[in-house]
Amino acid sequence: MRRKKRPQQENHERWLVSYADFITLLFAFFVVMFASSQADKGKAQQVAESVKKALEGDHMPAILAAILGGTVGDRGHGNAMQHGPGGMEKPAAEKQQTAELVPSLKILTEELKKEIESGRIQINMQPRGLVISFNQAALFPSGEDVISPEAYDGLEKVASAIDKVPNPVRLEGHTDSVPIRTARFRSNWELSAARSIALLELLSSRFGVPRTRMSIAGYADSAPAASNETEEGRARNRRADIVILNEQGVLAEPAKQAPQ
Repeated sequence: MRRKKRPQQENHERWLVSYADFITLLFAFFVVMFASSQADKGKAQQVAESVKKALEGDHMPAILAAILGGTVGDRGHGNAMQHGPGGMEKPAAEKQQTAELVPSLKILTEELKKEIESGRIQINMQPRGLVISFNQAALFPSGEDVISPEAYDGLEKVASAIDKVPNPVRLEGHTDSVPIRTARFRSNWELSAARSIALLELLSSRFGVPRTRMSIAGYADSAPAASNETEEGRARNRRADIVILNEQGVLAEPAKQAPQ
């Protein structure tokens, strides 16, 4: 009589093996992410090596080996997690780009000393680059987009500074929050854009700044430098900014300063 085979009992705990592998990989991933966020790359490398040894040496999954092995390169440079937007190397590059604009800042501060002391021009270094800010009275009659000839001398000095560096330049028009509606301009958006265009035309045709290096933007009252609640604040907001951009500035919108 043939003996019947007993049916194999189903192992209900097989999922524990896969689950344990998943938890191990997850733990290793977060350890590496933490190590990569530390400024001390030597310690990050040590942590990565420790995790490698703890996870069965050469028998770990290839994807995990790639993550651990790429934390710090052979020359001490971080992997893709440490480069590009938000990466570890970005601040140093931005500092270098800002430092390259310092000579222009010093030259313009000296050459435009009279205009700066009178409050017609402000020059400051921002994370996006060097900002030369002309108040409306220094460039345009009220409600107009035709540049006053009295502004040519200051603009020529700015054009000379632009010529000494390879950086792109953005010309920004700004207004206060008081609405405008004239035969020529239906809104502050149109006025601010027209003023930035007027700057581009003058810098290009009169002072030789290549058009390919410049871009224009009209922000109306959306990026105030001061509060629009006072006449003094509104006067500060009616301005045109010439921004010699660094790499961060090329990608960013103008800094919205807290109203004062």
